[in-house]
Amino acid sequence: MGVLEIAKGMGVTLGKLFQKPVTVSYPEQRATLQPRFRGRHVLTRHPGTGLEKCIGCSLCAAACPAYAIYVEAAENDPANPTAPGERYAKVYEINMLRCIFCGMCEEACPTGAVVMGNEFEMADYRYGDFVYAKEDMLVGVTGSLPQRREAARSGKPVRLGFQLEGQPRAELEGVKYP
Repeated sequence: MGVLEIAKGMGVTLGKLFQKPVTVSYPEQRATLQPRFRGRHVLTRHPGTGLEKCIGCSLCAAACPAYAIYVEAAENDPANPTAPGERYAKVYEINMLRCIFCGMCEEACPTGAVVMGNEFEMADYRYGDFVYAKEDMLVGVTGSLPQRREAARSGKPVRLGFQLEGQPRAELEGVKYP
């Protein structure tokens, strides 16, 4: 390493020293996320019928490099369908401790049922709360398990720690963010 490279590095450091720091006073001030940010998984529904988009094909589980997804399919009841097909996901679980947020599940899903939303606050002390079941990920559920538990304890609504910059992604149809 030569003197020239060290001088260049020190020049960058000195340049940043006199700039105003970009610090967000989190959680009092919400973080600004870009529209393409990938966070907590969301299972979507068909907008017109309200049926779940997930047909229990397990392609997301096969594509997951961390083996974080478990899907158990069941036959759909024609009289009272859960999803628009012969099968539906009876059990859909994601172990968030294993998930690496790569988006492979989102890419593998043929129906667009699995999308990665914008929620990122998922810290907790309980191992069981990191295994998200289908009921925890369906559209309309706001916040992670610890956020919902804290909101129920305090009697306040769930407060998400982010605001979107621009319009949300088209894949997130039906997902409501404040």
